[in-house]
Amino acid sequence: MSESEYSSKNIQVLEGLSAVRKRPGMYIGSTGLPGLHHLVYEIVDNAIDEAMAGYCKNIIVTIKKGDIIEVIDDGRGIPVDPHPKLKISALEVVFTKLHAGGKFDNDTYKVSGGLHGVGASVVNALSEWLTATVHLNGKKYEQTFQRGTPKAPVKVIGESDRTGTTVAFKPDHEIFEILVYHYETLAHRLRELAFLNKGIKVILNDEREGKEKSETFNYEGGISMFVEHINNKKTVLHDKPVHLTRTEDKVEVEVALQYTDTYHESMFAYCNNINTTEGGTHLNGFRSALTKVCNDYLKTLGMDKKLKFDISGDDTREGLTAVLSVKIPNPQFEGQTKTKLGNSEVKGIVERLVSEGLDAYFSQNPKIIKAILEKTIKAAEAREAARHARELARRKNALESDSLPGKLSDCQEEEPDKCEIYIVEGDSAGGSAKMGRDRKFQAILPLRGKMLNVEKARIDKIVESETLKPIISALGCGIGTAFNIEKLRYGRVIIMADADVDGSHIRTLLLTFFFRYMRPLIDNGNVFIAVPPLYKITSGGKEEYTYSDEGKETLLAKHKGSKTAVQRYKGLGEMNPEQLWDTTMNPEKRQMLQVLAEDAELAEEMFTILMGDEVEPRREFIEKNAKYVKNLDV
Repeated sequence: MSESEYSSKNIQVLEGLSAVRKRPGMYIGSTGLPGLHHLVYEIVDNAIDEAMAGYCKNIIVTIKKGDIIEVIDDGRGIPVDPHPKLKISALEVVFTKLHAGGKFDNDTYKVSGGLHGVGASVVNALSEWLTATVHLNGKKYEQTFQRGTPKAPVKVIGESDRTGTTVAFKPDHEIFEILVYHYETLAHRLRELAFLNKGIKVILNDEREGKEKSETFNYEGGISMFVEHINNKKTVLHDKPVHLTRTEDKVEVEVALQYTDTYHESMFAYCNNINTTEGGTHLNGFRSALTKVCNDYLKTLGMDKKLKFDISGDDTREGLTAVLSVKIPNPQFEGQTKTKLGNSEVKGIVERLVSEGLDAYFSQNPKIIKAILEKTIKAAEAREAARHARELARRKNALESDSLPGKLSDCQEEEPDKCEIYIVEGDSAGGSAKMGRDRKFQAILPLRGKMLNVEKARIDKIVESETLKPIISALGCGIGTAFNIEKLRYGRVIIMADADVDGSHIRTLLLTFFFRYMRPLIDNGNVFIAVPPLYKITSGGKEEYTYSDEGKETLLAKHKGSKTAVQRYKGLGEMNPEQLWDTTMNPEKRQMLQVLAEDAELAEEMFTILMGDEVEPRREFIEKNAKYVKNLDV
């Protein structure tokens, strides 16, 4: 079979479509916003697979009025001839049969992200309607489906002078909790795909009324431009990212890296465009090589003589921003979530590329490696100081009857999944929370003292912080590389701060700390933000609470003509224990926001802007977003 031949014979069927509508979470993760956006990614990934095969150059994604999605590509076009076994159109097979597609052999697609053949059929099953239009063999074909069922066989609707596939669909309101797409969420994923596949043009359009917008993502510099994009608001140690590439045994490896003056590692590893958030063999190979090269140059430059301890891999990665992308024919992922790569042969290929490439680069750029190693040594010194401080703390705690912080009011329940801890701003609110809480499962930890900005501090300063030490001690799971989520003492960690500028600042400082040093808490969904009411409306002796200006207006309209009193809460301390329980802590009535970092690159950018050293990016962000602020107390 020739490499370019693509017909119904390439479409292999493993099993029929079933249970997708009954258990959509098994296929798209959730029926909330993440699952809604996942539908788009599944269709776009099919177009990207065509691009990686060399047949697609342009992808256009449009959010149409009514939050209908349209994805257009100029690939080969999905085959429409009858399937040899099923005797129906291959197009219909792709959209109605699970585990059907051209990705189970290595002829149709050498490299693919969609390995399980469930994408198109799952999107079809979870859509109110879906229309697939194919340009192929000089003709234009179309087939429409309703909740996964074909309304009629595929038919020719005209002539065509191009090739490609257009898929339009409307997510089903019977399935999804929310049906409104977030432009920025889609933009970040499409930008990421454009970075990872240099030369491909991806266009995102928003045609919804009042939201009209369009962006084009096209990066000839590939992942080097990706690194520059991530470091856009940071101070870098060398002007251009180091870019390395290698192909060995059909495995393509590409690495781009650049050091900054920050204290954190920003690592993004991909396999076939899939973000392998849990790492795997490719990431292990990269880290092993980087540690070895840095240690070798420490000796070569004689910089190891003043060291009293060994340099660790974590030390060599302080301030590193890196994107690692591998493309392989038969990736072995751990589970359907595809978050960890398991191919053993990839580790050695990546390790050789990085070792040889960095050695050659640093030998020609000695000033750069010297600056990196000086930063590495300082990181090691800070790590040793932090270890020493922890040992002193452990010795001290060994002499005490209880190592938990004295200001913590713990709960009675001992099973972590049933417990929650409120980290509360201020003594006044902390006192009300202690008196108003349910002691059985709710613990209270008041914050005292100035909160440390961890974006500007190394770990030795963090373990010495009088504000952060009680949090670390109370949660019980450690920080940084010593973090162990299995030791977490509370299933829900809830930040409760005033609804004003100071409260927002404290929330951001705490979220920065959790993101940088307790990241699994966020990834695991353990972190929440309490939402206290903004107003108390009193009318006819009855008190009602509302959490927004819109809610206030609704209540005032409801009580129009009555004597009504409006109280704007400036802080949590204005509420007595009963009110705080009733509005903010009672699980049956409270509102809480769960903190998730589904887009790590976006989260990285936001924390850098808001909490980093550079003032100008922060000013630009405030000026750009000031118009969206509704409740700002100065």
